[in-house]
Amino acid sequence: MKLRYYIVRRLALALLVLLGVSAITFTVSRMIPSDPARMWTGARATIQQVEQAKRELGLDRPLYEQFWSYLVGLSKGNLGTSIHTRRPVIDDLRDRFPATLELTVAAILVAIVLGIPLGVISATKKDRAADHVTRLFSLSGVSMPIFWLGILLQLLLASWLGLLPTGGRVDPFVHIQSPITTITGMYTLDSALTGNWVFFRSAITHMILPVVALSYTSLATITRMTRSTMLEVLRQDYVRTARSKGLSERVVVYKHALRNALIPTTTVVGLTFGFLLGGAFLVETIFDWPGIGLYAVESIVNVDFPSVAGVTLLGAVIYTLVNLFVDILYGVIDPRIKYG
Repeated sequence: MKLRYYIVRRLALALLVLLGVSAITFTVSRMIPSDPARMWTGARATIQQVEQAKRELGLDRPLYEQFWSYLVGLSKGNLGTSIHTRRPVIDDLRDRFPATLELTVAAILVAIVLGIPLGVISATKKDRAADHVTRLFSLSGVSMPIFWLGILLQLLLASWLGLLPTGGRVDPFVHIQSPITTITGMYTLDSALTGNWVFFRSAITHMILPVVALSYTSLATITRMTRSTMLEVLRQDYVRTARSKGLSERVVVYKHALRNALIPTTTVVGLTFGFLLGGAFLVETIFDWPGIGLYAVESIVNVDFPSVAGVTLLGAVIYTLVNLFVDILYGVIDPRIKYG
C-alpha cells in the first residue's frame, strides 16, 4: 500500500515537473530570433500570406493565450503541427520513437551486460593486470566524445575496411526484397517475430556501429561505478564473515557482495538511460539513424519550435518514468528499503 501511495505522489510531482518543462520550452521557443510563419509559408511568400499563417498558427495572439492553448492541446495529446513536415508532431514522434528506443535499449543492455562484470573483475583483481586494463578502458570511455568515436568507427570499420555499413537502419534493397511487417516499429524485434531473418541480419548489421558509439561512454561509467562500490563492499565485515564460513569466493562475490553494490550502480544505469537518449542526438545524426535525435536536429535547423517542444517534453516524460522505475527497483534489490 505504501508503494502505491509513493508512486502516486511521485507521479503527481512529475506532472509539476512536466508543467515546468513545458513552460520553459514554450518560452525559449518564442524567444528564438526567427519567424515561424515565414518558415511555414516559404521564402517567397508575400506579407499577406505570412500574416495569414500567423493567424492560422495562433502566433498573432498574446503569449499567455498561446501558452494556454498549448497546455489545452497537451491535455488532449495534441503537440501541435510540425512546420517542417506539416504533420502532427505526435505522429512524427510516434513514427520516429521506435528507432531511438531500439538503439537506446540495445546500447544500455550492452553497457550493463559488459560493464557490471568488468567492474566486478576489476575490483576482485585489484592492482593486477586485469584491473589496470579495465581502468584504462574506463578512463578512455569517459574522456572520449561520442561524436568523435562515431566518426572514427565509420572511418575505420566502414570506409577503410568495408566491414559494416556507414549508416541507416537497414539496406534499402532489403525493403524491396524482404519487406517487413511492422508490429512495434523496432526492426530487429519485428523481423525476429515474423521470421524475416534476411531483414533481421541487415538490421543487426546496421545497428552495430551506432550501438558501440552510444554505449561506450556509458559502459565505462558503469564499470567504474561497479568497481568502486565493489571495493567498498568487499571490505565490509559481513563479507569477511561469509569467507570465514568457508563459502566459495564466487558465492561471496556474486551472491553477497554484488547485490549490495548494485544500488549505486542501478542509480547510474537509470541516469545513463537518460544520457543515452541525449547522446542519441549526436549518434543518430552521424549514422543517419531516423529516430527522435535526428528529428530534433532537423527541427532545430528548420526553426520548427512545435517539434522541438514535443521532443523536449517526450524526453522529460521518459527521464521521469525511468527514475521512478529505478527508485522502485531499489526495494527489489534491497528489501530493507521502505517507501514512506
